[in-house]
Amino acid sequence: MSKKKLFTPLSIFMRKRLTSIPPDFPFNSSQFKCSTSLLSPPPSITPYDRLLHEPSRYFGNVRVSIRSVCSASSQKIESRCWNCHAIPESAPFLVCQSCRSIQPVDKSIDYFDIFGLEKNYDIEVKNLEGEYKNWQKKIHPDLVHSKSEKERDFAAEQSAKVIDAYRTLTRPLSRAIYLLKLEGIEVDDEQTVSDPELLAEILEIREAVEDAADSEALNHIRSEMQEKLKHWSNVFADAFQSRNFEEAKSSIQRMTYYERVTDEVAKKL
Repeated sequence: MSKKKLFTPLSIFMRKRLTSIPPDFPFNSSQFKCSTSLLSPPPSITPYDRLLHEPSRYFGNVRVSIRSVCSASSQKIESRCWNCHAIPESAPFLVCQSCRSIQPVDKSIDYFDIFGLEKNYDIEVKNLEGEYKNWQKKIHPDLVHSKSEKERDFAAEQSAKVIDAYRTLTRPLSRAIYLLKLEGIEVDDEQTVSDPELLAEILEIREAVEDAADSEALNHIRSEMQEKLKHWSNVFADAFQSRNFEEAKSSIQRMTYYERVTDEVAKKL
């Protein structure tokens, strides 16, 4: 009478487990690096068991797919529509192309992404207005008044972000400050001027504004400020391109004061 085996070798046990993976499980064999030469059998209920039956889950409008059987730390994050779970057809994903639902604000989408621009200082500002109007036709809160409160909130947030993006990128100074912010460099536009030459120039310009007798004199000052803004805007562009961030910050400080003078002149006109 043959003796029956009282236990199953662990290597056979593991092979059976691996061959029982459902066909739709998002598994790449090249990523599987577990060894069957384990010292002890797995517990009766393991994270692996749960992953076999729950290969993916939805968290809000994001589907998390497990890409590694042995480790839940290797995951692929994939944006999907919160309403119909469709995968976005193009970026940026502000509105679902399938069901037209407005999506929640994605903080990873910056102002340049919204308008499909490279993160450069020199951009075609005249093209922004058309793109801005196109976005507002899709996400303006007034267009979703009949939708759920959830989607109306999304619309308000998305619309506010697009407005801020448009205003920021259309002005050279705010665009420069924003570019440095994307590089992790914060610019304090209220910082006191420490350059004696610049400080003397600013005081002289302000005296000229106060003493201006008519609109002709004010327009002359404004024209000078616009020329200075253009010059330092070009300096910033070169500094940013060469990643000379100290010079870029210095250029921003000068642009800040020249723009303030321009605003003062506009108030007096």
